[in-house]
Amino acid sequence: MTSTDDINLQEKQKSTEENLNEDEPATAETQLNSENMDEDIKKNQNYSPVMRNHYGYIKYVSLAILTIQNAALGLSMRYARTREVEMFASTAAVLMAEVLKLAICIVLVMQESRSLKKGALTMYSTVILNIKDTLRVCVPSFLYVIQNNLLYVSASNLDAATYQVTYQLKLLTTAFFAVIVLKRKLKKWQWGALALLVAGIALVQLSSTEKAKVSTNLPQQSKILGFGAALAACFISGFAGIYFEKVLKESDISVWMRNVQLSLASLPFGIATHLINYGTMADLLKGFDGFVWYLVVLQAAGGLIVAVVVKYADNILKGFATSVAIVISCIASIYIFDFILTVQFAIGALLVIGSIFLYGYVPKKRTETRTSLSV
Repeated sequence: MTSTDDINLQEKQKSTEENLNEDEPATAETQLNSENMDEDIKKNQNYSPVMRNHYGYIKYVSLAILTIQNAALGLSMRYARTREVEMFASTAAVLMAEVLKLAICIVLVMQESRSLKKGALTMYSTVILNIKDTLRVCVPSFLYVIQNNLLYVSASNLDAATYQVTYQLKLLTTAFFAVIVLKRKLKKWQWGALALLVAGIALVQLSSTEKAKVSTNLPQQSKILGFGAALAACFISGFAGIYFEKVLKESDISVWMRNVQLSLASLPFGIATHLINYGTMADLLKGFDGFVWYLVVLQAAGGLIVAVVVKYADNILKGFATSVAIVISCIASIYIFDFILTVQFAIGALLVIGSIFLYGYVPKKRTETRTSLSV
């Protein structure tokens, strides 16, 4: 290659880097946590622009899919609770979702390995031979099973608006554990964004009234039990999500292999939970029909999408995607469940949208610092 070619190549590389940095404030990439910027700079130096765009694409596509999935799941669960049919066991639904997720992840691991034999050997060495690493995954797997069952308890004992608002405290607990476990330093505007988000969701939910029938199969409600279950689920969700994010990002093990470990470890906990509540596995699928199986698939898909999100983004962004899904669910409920749109709802929705932009805001001086380091 001639010296002229070298000069042209250097100019192209410099131009590409400058374009990336100039575009950054106006793109979704600026929603990366500010505390992770130094780490991102090191990673970006090792990746080509094509690879950086690829990872950014995966991150925001997975966030969009997670938002749609959460909205669909919320609406579907609401419908399931208002149907005049035999109610299914929530513990059975949680367990079957883990079984389905395990099967899907095994297929994905095999596809990654491009060989059944190689995939089986990889799973054996990762899950069985590396037992210490598998035991690490047992912590979030146990917590997720407890959390999912607590959410059913809370939803069965609180009205929908109170349940949704209370559960949004998981965003604050997630941020808290991110600071404690991952040693992140959230900026003042990020804490403000979290406060705005919770306030916005509260306004959205409290402004909505539903004229839907309530199933007579639901047990007698206890607000104290519902609040306790929701608060416990919030703390469990925050810690388990951050812990799993730490496990994912501290190793080279694929997302799908991690989910094989997670689902395998969840099965005994799920079975134990069902036995504690019902005493037998004989009627595990009692009350299951086509719609319940649809819910199981939707829940299993959500677990897989979350794994991708926390691998390529972070847990708080996952929480924002979930919160946007709640707003979408409320809008859809206007047509499905006769929700009444009020000024209070509109203000709450604007607060949620504003909080998302505020959380992703990057000061100009930080961008300049990143630009100078990148050149």
